[in-house]
Amino acid sequence: MAEALTLHEDPRSGNCFKIKLTAALLGLPLATRAYDIMKGETRTPEFLATVNANGRIPVLQIGDGPDARFLPESNAACWYLAHASHLIPQERFAQSDMLRWMFFEQYSHEPNIATLRFWLRFVGEANLSAEQRAQVMPKRIAGSAALDLMNRHLARSAFFCGGSVTIADIALFAYTHVAEEGGFGLGDYPHINAWIARIEALPGFVAMD
Repeated sequence: MAEALTLHEDPRSGNCFKIKLTAALLGLPLATRAYDIMKGETRTPEFLATVNANGRIPVLQIGDGPDARFLPESNAACWYLAHASHLIPQERFAQSDMLRWMFFEQYSHEPNIATLRFWLRFVGEANLSAEQRAQVMPKRIAGSAALDLMNRHLARSAFFCGGSVTIADIALFAYTHVAEEGGFGLGDYPHINAWIARIEALPGFVAMD
């Protein structure tokens, strides 16, 4: 991949980490530009006009100058980086199964586990609104159900799509390995812990900032 790659990120974000980990496992050079979402740095007129009109990160910038292209959404960026690599299976069902787990991550996993991590670690429980406090227990129940499903799947498979790592593993790893920061006890999930160790042992692995 010859294009210059730049990740617009907040280093504390698991969604941003997915892209950095994908690039690292593939040996792809990736520049970064950091923003503090707590200070509204992705909501400035310049960011909205040039990087992402949705005001969110991560965004993968492909190329430089007037011809640069900007790709929001973490899993889309991981797919772009991993195209035609060993991180995407070639067999049709395996590839579809990989996408199934990536959709699961965005629908059932990230909205609960990542949200509670953000609220508890960065916002602070005392600063939550009444509406947010009312959502804590439902999100904890849903997040625990997602972890339980993952744990049962990993009891019979080393990775989510069989015997080798794919971007589905990267997508799920990002917020799972820091789930305790959202109040989830990973000690209850031995197969998840073994999988985390396998991911961290991969050649090229980089830790989250």
